[in-house]
Amino acid sequence: MLETLKASIVVPVYNAGRYIELCAPSLLDQSLGPDAYEIIYVDDGSTDDSAERLDRLAAQHAHVRVVHQENSGWPGKPRNVGVRLARGAYVQFVDQDDELTPEALERLHRLATRNCSDIVLGKVVGTMAGPSSLFKRTVDQCTAEDALLFESLTPHKFFRRNFLLDQGIEFPEGPVRLEDQLFMARAYLRAKTVSILGDYPCYVWKRRDDGGNTSGRAAAPEDYYGHLRTVVEAIKKDSEPGPLQDHLLRRSYRVELLRPVSEPRVLQRTGKALERYFTVVRRMALDSYPPGVREGLPAISRLRAHLLEEGRLESLVELARRTQEIKPRLTVDDLRWRNGRLHITTTIGMYRPDGEPLTLTERYGRLLLDPDFLAGIQGAEGWEAPHPLGHARGELLVHDAARDLWWFPDNDLTPRTEPYGTGRHRVVLTGETVIDPMTLSGGEAMSPGTHLVWASAQLLGVGRRARVSRDGDGPGHATVRSATVKVGTPPRLVVPGWGGPGGQLRLSVGKPGSATVPHRILLNTTAAPRLRRTARTLLHHLPPDARRRVRTLARRADPWRPNRGD
Repeated sequence: MLETLKASIVVPVYNAGRYIELCAPSLLDQSLGPDAYEIIYVDDGSTDDSAERLDRLAAQHAHVRVVHQENSGWPGKPRNVGVRLARGAYVQFVDQDDELTPEALERLHRLATRNCSDIVLGKVVGTMAGPSSLFKRTVDQCTAEDALLFESLTPHKFFRRNFLLDQGIEFPEGPVRLEDQLFMARAYLRAKTVSILGDYPCYVWKRRDDGGNTSGRAAAPEDYYGHLRTVVEAIKKDSEPGPLQDHLLRRSYRVELLRPVSEPRVLQRTGKALERYFTVVRRMALDSYPPGVREGLPAISRLRAHLLEEGRLESLVELARRTQEIKPRLTVDDLRWRNGRLHITTTIGMYRPDGEPLTLTERYGRLLLDPDFLAGIQGAEGWEAPHPLGHARGELLVHDAARDLWWFPDNDLTPRTEPYGTGRHRVVLTGETVIDPMTLSGGEAMSPGTHLVWASAQLLGVGRRARVSRDGDGPGHATVRSATVKVGTPPRLVVPGWGGPGGQLRLSVGKPGSATVPHRILLNTTAAPRLRRTARTLLHHLPPDARRRVRTLARRADPWRPNRGD
């Protein structure tokens, strides 16, 4: 088929109901222009009024096409049909209850054509999306060999259509678990150029209020992990044995395979149900993964893998019980404004429930994972942590609360070991983070509203997110409490302060040009956590119909569209 358009949006639909109208405006009004793209809805035999809703859309909009087919039971076939029918050079997959931001297609297409990309990953935001360092910055060209692409295995991406067709990359059809992972694994490993658009939010991944994002029936472990084996075999088929293949397989081992034997899952199941999952994942660990996959995991994750493969279920349960009690501890060592930028110096460590840090013990030239923490766990005696800094990483993040959007300021957090008594060492992340209000949001100024500062850390195989909170009367706190600053032209106010749960650091940002004394007083007042809690309480006590109307009005005030009156 001759490609005549820049892009095609493919939306599989099944019993979407009112979500069709909720999703459609964001697709219909793309800045790329209606003459440059199309929207293909593939109705997979809906039994509600979705078909009629779609036909009305197509009748009203020339760039909307609707395909009706018999029910296949899963999104795979509708997506494949959409790709084959598409007239766009690129295809963007969108689920029926999600949205695109106004400039998504235009920016994705620009990045793709500039780099001849086979795949472009657009920054994902929304209530179903947590922060991902994969989208920390825009990357023009990368591959699965030099970027952590396998940390993003959903198909909501921008694909060169001929790349998919020439490589024969399709979704499995019918009710196949992990079909997204199988599709993305093949696509990543065969792509010559992948780009990442990190400086503009593209895909709004939303949690439905009726729970419709999740499958109605949980898969049996034999079925689920049988499909995971297919993903693993696909990765092996398209990669050579060795360090790179081990690296590509490590994500599924760490996330899917270890999940049933890690907290909280291993503590929620008991008896035969727990033993069933344990038996299934242990068999797969022994059969499907080369030894290098396990050996490349951080200390506690590698210990879980060892206990799993050795068949020690009771030890895994006890390790999970202790690990879930580990808490991050963050101290703000310094915090001050310099030249319109907020400089934050922090130290982050992990602590056991008894208040002691998780440590390493040096014995005969070897570093052992905290013997006190592991005491009494059979199979964990003398567990070595030979490269404790190799897997340590962390950063501060800023959460735009109104948009559910995460940004990554420049930081220089470095892992190191610190002496902690005779022969003991603790692992910490320490360094400076710089928040520039004029460039934080993908090179642009922070949006008006409240922005919360968080920390994320991975130490010794324990990953935690923590609030950057006030800790006593350390340096910088008295200064930042009253240090409202004006930045940019026209000037905007930035009010830092501590509030909310745990006294978290937050930045309240005013509108451009609103920097007078009355504006300063208003911004300080509305930034108060107590006032926001009162507003939430009032909303909660409204009658259900009134609450729905308020939420509808809030939704119509589209946060992705600039206020022309600013």
